[in-house]
Amino acid sequence: MSEGDSGRPSSVAPGRPGSAIYPTNPLGEQHDGIATGRDVEWEPLVDFRRMDVSENTIHGAIAWAHGTEIVHSFGGNVLVYGRSMMKPLMMKTFQEALAAEGLSWEQRAIACSSHNGDTEHVAAAQSLLSESEWGLMQCPLDVPLIQFGRQVRRPRRWFHTCSGEHAAMLKALRRMGINRAGYTLPSAPWFPMYLDVLRRIMDKPDWEPQRVAKDGCGLPTVSNTVDELAVMFAGLVREKDDDWIWESMNRHPDLVGGFNRLDSTCLKAGRGKLLAKEGADGLLGLSIIHPDWPKGLGIVIKIAHGWNSQATWYVARAVLGVLGIRLRNPYPLHRQKAFIVPGIVPQQYLEELESVVTWDEWDPDRDRFTLDWKEYTSAMTRSDPFANESAEGS
Repeated sequence: MSEGDSGRPSSVAPGRPGSAIYPTNPLGEQHDGIATGRDVEWEPLVDFRRMDVSENTIHGAIAWAHGTEIVHSFGGNVLVYGRSMMKPLMMKTFQEALAAEGLSWEQRAIACSSHNGDTEHVAAAQSLLSESEWGLMQCPLDVPLIQFGRQVRRPRRWFHTCSGEHAAMLKALRRMGINRAGYTLPSAPWFPMYLDVLRRIMDKPDWEPQRVAKDGCGLPTVSNTVDELAVMFAGLVREKDDDWIWESMNRHPDLVGGFNRLDSTCLKAGRGKLLAKEGADGLLGLSIIHPDWPKGLGIVIKIAHGWNSQATWYVARAVLGVLGIRLRNPYPLHRQKAFIVPGIVPQQYLEELESVVTWDEWDPDRDRFTLDWKEYTSAMTRSDPFANESAEGS
């Protein structure tokens, strides 16, 4: 009940007993080393134009890493959470235990997924645990991410996009002899092991996350700069033969995301030469095998305003296109065209970038009139607009 309705202050108003876990100022507190959105100088990545005028400009950040070196950063120093994009890295914590369990390739792929909740996704996730263990699952209740026609589903944990990851973790923790109670908390024994994976792959033994937050599925997610995330995705190339993660995601790309998902489409376009993983709120990580980058290439895209798969898709098509990987365009915009900002690629790829067009033959140019409006107006406002018509009966 609001303060005006009850005559009493809200229980979460500043100074009240229930306010301790809430922010103290609606303008936001300032913390050293943590820039908020109003302080971050996001870069424009792609703009949507109608007849040459930019109607929407999508801002964000992109970073390219070769091995542990940043080779190109366009706003990449911004601090973000890796969210579900980190699943291939998180699974490195459990990959030995899961390999010892003799998992199928489908089960391994669903462990790294943020799936749509289709029948095949649910079946693969459920197969990781016995029915007696299903009650241990702590990911939230949800419905399929994409529902077709009049299909209606009641919320279930298995429909949640992270159910495969949770089931795989529970299976691995049992194998590792770790208590599964409270497995979603950062106090669980596996979490320091995961941080060690990140330190190793970044080659930063003293690194500590500035913030650890609760992800949408309940598991902890840590803060990194976009540059650091790119370094980690470059590391996935370097370690692709050390475990089953790279191969499983490429064997079953449709289990990683699903129908019309960007990461699944990238995996199929790469034909085994790349690994792609989406993350909530506008993240895409790409790990690419390429002769120009023998130590492994990692590219991470972050959209400033959050989830926008179409804008991310245009950027991904551009960066993959300059590397010789053909990714199809997304579905067309409505009476607009997308234009890429040159800063998303290193200088040596600018010429190739101009050849990666963002429209197709089935994407007509509906944002313009086919007649010159000035010429048409002049013709319609002359003194005798019917002068060009023949006389009646002639």
